[in-house]
Amino acid sequence: MLELYTHPQSPCAQKVRIVLAEKGLAWTKHHVSLPDKENLRPEYLQLNPLGVVPTLVAEGRVVIESNVICEFLDEAYPHHKLMPADPYLAAQARLWMKHVDGKLHPACGALQWPLLMLPGLMKKTDAERQALLDQIPEAPRRERQKRLVKFGLEAPDVADGVKTYLKTIRDLEKSLATTRWAVGEQFSLADVALAPYFQTLYQFGWTAFYDRSYPRVTEWYQRCRERDSYKLGVSSDFTADVSHCLGELGASAWPTIEQHARGLM
Repeated sequence: MLELYTHPQSPCAQKVRIVLAEKGLAWTKHHVSLPDKENLRPEYLQLNPLGVVPTLVAEGRVVIESNVICEFLDEAYPHHKLMPADPYLAAQARLWMKHVDGKLHPACGALQWPLLMLPGLMKKTDAERQALLDQIPEAPRRERQKRLVKFGLEAPDVADGVKTYLKTIRDLEKSLATTRWAVGEQFSLADVALAPYFQTLYQFGWTAFYDRSYPRVTEWYQRCRERDSYKLGVSSDFTADVSHCLGELGASAWPTIEQHARGLM
């Protein structure tokens, strides 16, 4: 029995849902409301001390960290392997996954969090807001969110996030010059790790990051979106109303995002 604690707009949770769909695995969904900070409630922190999604419970055993969960599922259910069999390609896949964890995910958080999470937090009193932020277990994430509360899209984290996104896109464009997918001719965990972070750009209408100058990336992401696993694991959560709302949020923020990207795209 597989249970997943998840949120629709979490790129990390989207990764795991793509893997579950690729492998045709049945699972039970537990929705964790990130805007309401359910991820910081004591009962959830008992499952995941980092206070993030996703969390996988596999036959009563807890697995955390999205890339670790993806590799666990790939090894525990070895039909339709997603990690390349070739050791070199597997190493390249893990480099992309490491890049996503260490750099692209914080960049995405800086761009997405002020639009999706900050409005609800700002409805609370200063004391309530500070108390919630102080509960965040990891210092880098805690301090980043405090800066985003203070400065919004003008926070230095947002400008750095735009630079990280654009470097990632340039590097991926180079990789795709010789391969169909991120590390070879087969869809792999590298693509699983990367694709949800392009969903963020897509849902906010920020595709100018890649569709003006990076044709290989544009085609690669379209291929990702066309996969049944992406439709089931990601796109199905974005109803017309949700997509419209996200598009409006993205349009309102785009002038600031574009300003950060000026001269880099």
